[in-house]
Amino acid sequence: MFQLAQLNVAVMKEPMESPGMANFVANLDRINALADTSPGFVWRLQTDEGNGTALHPSGENILVNLSVWQDPASLAEYVYKSAHREVMRRRKRWFERMSEAYLVLWWVPAGHRPALAEAVDRLEHLRRRGPSPTAFNFAESFPAPDVIDSNSLPAFCAKPPQE
Repeated sequence: MFQLAQLNVAVMKEPMESPGMANFVANLDRINALADTSPGFVWRLQTDEGNGTALHPSGENILVNLSVWQDPASLAEYVYKSAHREVMRRRKRWFERMSEAYLVLWWVPAGHRPALAEAVDRLEHLRRRGPSPTAFNFAESFPAPDVIDSNSLPAFCAKPPQE
């Protein structure tokens, strides 16, 4: 069985402790708690402070969010249909517009908690090669490795005829 890992990154316009980021910071605990209690949520990377804003593997002004979900539908429900969406509508106030991919999805074995380096590697893979089963996005996703479409099986794998 597999679960969906996701990493998204954002380039801050100002340092986290600046007045310009105050509204983002004020909503952080509430939005993280919403994720934690959302159907299909499995895990998210966090420090002792309860979030990942202290982690900067790609530069001091780059925030990372790494989490694992049961499936793409659960993640999409949280991202696009919860209070998360309302806060992210204001992201232009806090974050630079990115010209390259800032979100990557990939399948992990159930129970696996991806390391930040693994996640950053997946994002770089997506940026270099485009969507593939190794690293993809919502617009062009791929099924979990254990999901098989019986209509696409070769003839020799088809059910034997009924006797």
